[in-house]
Amino acid sequence: MYVAFHPSTLKRLLCSLLITGCAFAQDPLTLRSAVEQAAAKYPSIAVSLEQVKAAAEGVNLARTAFLPKAEFAAQVNRATHNNVFGILLPGTGFPSLSGPVLRTNSFDTVWGSAVGVNVSWEPFDFGLRQAAVNAAGATKDRATAEVAVTRFNVSAATADAFLTLQAALEVEKAANAAVERAKQLDTIVSALAKSELRPGADASRSRAELAAAKTQAIQARQAIANAKAVLAQMTGAPVTAIAAEQFLETPKAAAPATENPHPVLTAQQAAIAETKAREEILKKSFMPKFNLEGSAYARGTGIQPDGHDGGFLSGLGPNYQNWALGFNVTFAPTDIFQLRVKRNLEATHEASDRARYRLLVTELDAQTAKAKAALDAAREIAENTPVQVEAARAGEAQARARYQAGLSNITDLADAQRILTQAEIDNALARLNIWRAMLQLATAQGDLASFLQAAEAK
Repeated sequence: MYVAFHPSTLKRLLCSLLITGCAFAQDPLTLRSAVEQAAAKYPSIAVSLEQVKAAAEGVNLARTAFLPKAEFAAQVNRATHNNVFGILLPGTGFPSLSGPVLRTNSFDTVWGSAVGVNVSWEPFDFGLRQAAVNAAGATKDRATAEVAVTRFNVSAATADAFLTLQAALEVEKAANAAVERAKQLDTIVSALAKSELRPGADASRSRAELAAAKTQAIQARQAIANAKAVLAQMTGAPVTAIAAEQFLETPKAAAPATENPHPVLTAQQAAIAETKAREEILKKSFMPKFNLEGSAYARGTGIQPDGHDGGFLSGLGPNYQNWALGFNVTFAPTDIFQLRVKRNLEATHEASDRARYRLLVTELDAQTAKAKAALDAAREIAENTPVQVEAARAGEAQARARYQAGLSNITDLADAQRILTQAEIDNALARLNIWRAMLQLATAQGDLASFLQAAEAK
């Protein structure tokens, strides 16, 4: 059974397939593009950026303290008009009542109304409001520095995921080569066993070695899938292929050291500055508060000072007007005890932040030293692995020849093939390990730009 297509139909079908293929085609992902995509798309960076926006609004909020405050109020009520002499301590549940004390005690009610506006402004505050603005700005600076830390960590993790994927690809190549050698061995051993030139146990051993080699290849493919999943998580897009040929070569030199401070140290310095800004607020809080206030209001009441009330609607509208302009000063000397404790607490936080800064410097110095040691060792290993591969290949060829000549058993040949496979894997990863050590050094120094530049220089 077959299906015939008209030539024009077949042509349209082929064109459609080509267009679709081009639409889904994707250029191999480079290290720089992977890092840039992760820095732009990774969710944790977006979260940090939103925190910066919130901190910026906090600065705007602190600046509003310089503006005057205005309050408008209006009220209408109907209530009894009895008033009494005496003191009533402040509390809730007792509405205030103004006016003269009448001789009667009546349950009659009248209307009352009020409308007014009060404006207050603090002309000077000994720098308290500016200290609050500075503290809000320090919070914003810390949030901005933490964005840089998050972006740096994401970029470093993405670069590591990229190199991990390349390492998995190289391991798969070595595993596939091991499968091919195991197949050849199984073919030879099976033929010799059928010819009764070798015992049947050798055929069983060769099949076991082939199965083990296939298992190793399956595990290598699983590692590739896992590495692609991690890299796709970082970049926010599926990964089909990567361009990493330069990482299979030995870099000439390590990335140059940076003179810029590590983002982690910058963020910690911002945290110290934020704590100091809060201390400054507390220092300026133990000061008198001066307020220039103005008020205009009008009240209406349905009761007269002599006890007579007006008509039913009397008091619904405000019929007495007043205005006031004044200057008041408030000072709470007992606040010094609470402020002193708060300042001591902030001083403790500052000391803790400074201690953490010194700890971070020590840890980064140790990471830098370890990365340099790893880089030196990786270069020496990369110089040695080609010799290891050549020797392993020669050993495998000799073991194969000896087995075919009946001078050795299959165990020697299987061991020689395993040694060759491991040597090929070590050789493939040796140069990648140099790049990984360079990445570790760049991460410890806080400058991935130099590492990316060194990678592109290849």
